[in-house]
Amino acid sequence: MDIQHQQKTTGEFFIVNEQQEKVADILYYMKDENTMVIEHTNVDKSLAGQGIGKKLVAAGVEFAREHHLKIIPECPYTKSVFEKTPEYADVWEK
Repeated sequence: MDIQHQQKTTGEFFIVNEQQEKVADILYYMKDENTMVIEHTNVDKSLAGQGIGKKLVAAGVEFAREHHLKIIPECPYTKSVFEKTPEYADVWEK
């Protein structure tokens, strides 16, 4: 499954199934030019237990690193992943 990205006024990283339906996504907005706020993570129940949420968070972290951004993880799931992943400290805006 490939993680796709789109950014307009808000942004999202997402996965679609064979029918081109979104089955997982992580939504964010830009608080300012240097800070993205992850506000929501959703993974379809059919994908539970496959680490899809963590992969979406990792895609957001990779994007932040590439663009020299910080992340505020407002989403409880994303915040939990950040708390358990010390490697993300470089992009975590606390």
